[in-house]
Amino acid sequence: MRRLLIILFLMVFTLAEAGATGSASASGGAAQASRFKPEQIIAFAKQVEKALAARRARVAILARMGRPLSEMPPGMHFTHVAFAVYSEITTKDGRKVPGYAIHNLYQQSDRPDTSELVMDFPVDFFADVAELEAGILFPSENLQQRLMQRIGTPEYRALHDPHYSVIANPYTEGRQNCTEFVLDVLHAAIYNTSDIKTIKAAEKRYFEAQSVEVNPFKLLLGAMFSQEVSTVDHPGAPVTATFEKIGAFLQKYDQGAEIVTLRP
Repeated sequence: MRRLLIILFLMVFTLAEAGATGSASASGGAAQASRFKPEQIIAFAKQVEKALAARRARVAILARMGRPLSEMPPGMHFTHVAFAVYSEITTKDGRKVPGYAIHNLYQQSDRPDTSELVMDFPVDFFADVAELEAGILFPSENLQQRLMQRIGTPEYRALHDPHYSVIANPYTEGRQNCTEFVLDVLHAAIYNTSDIKTIKAAEKRYFEAQSVEVNPFKLLLGAMFSQEVSTVDHPGAPVTATFEKIGAFLQKYDQGAEIVTLRP
């Protein structure tokens, strides 16, 4: 019995670490009860939209904190990333207004090892955050234009691999999380291609992934007990894509790219 309790403790601890980059929608998955009042979330979402509009962003990469920073593994800060796209939005009363739509890859609430592409809005995006903090990555104007032409197209959707892993390896196929999807779409826009082999070859050459600093035994245990943790796409030491690493990549290779952190 004592041995079983130890295993269960290690399993929970593993998932707290390895699951730190999970992508769940506000309506399901790993989302937690909101720590903030609705008016706080609405005000912060509007602040983010104003920051996007102030830079006349057509497309930006938006990040949120789904877990407190104290629970995050080394080198990781934000837990979920998505594309914020300037769009014509239809309101409930039928009016069409300009605003930002958020294009996400989310885990399905009842199948955590499966993901889907979902469009929502800034207030939804920040509904269940652990901290009111946003990371915004502005690509160059040229790359924004390329992304605008691609997001939402069949070619964009074809880059989605529904086999989800919270620590998906960005250099391999077979598993994907939100950050890897964003990275794949970025490379598709940069190289004007939908060929995943070409995209992965470029990522291996130019993108520096984040090491997943989790004890191998705990990582293996997490993979055994949790559907959303998989190591099958890691031929060596586990690595994954993060908002911070994507930001470093764009600042190095996309002249004019800029990163901003927002708090209330």
